[in-house]
Amino acid sequence: MEPLQAGVDCSVIAPWLGHESVETTQTYLHAHLALKEAALAKLKPYERGKRTRFQPNDRLLAFLEAL
Repeated sequence: MEPLQAGVDCSVIAPWLGHESVETTQTYLHAHLALKEAALAKLKPYERGKRTRFQPNDRLLAFLEAL
């Protein structure tokens, strides 16, 4: 996180991320780096131009119509 590396206090970063408390931000900042790298390695690379529009199924549409 570049702002953190630049010396910006966590209490300033928390609102930028939409966190209500600094403790939430601390959780993300102190997660184990190897764990983050392992999680990122499992992701498929982003393929630009392969967007598909969301198509809700009949069950979801029936639920929404019943609201």
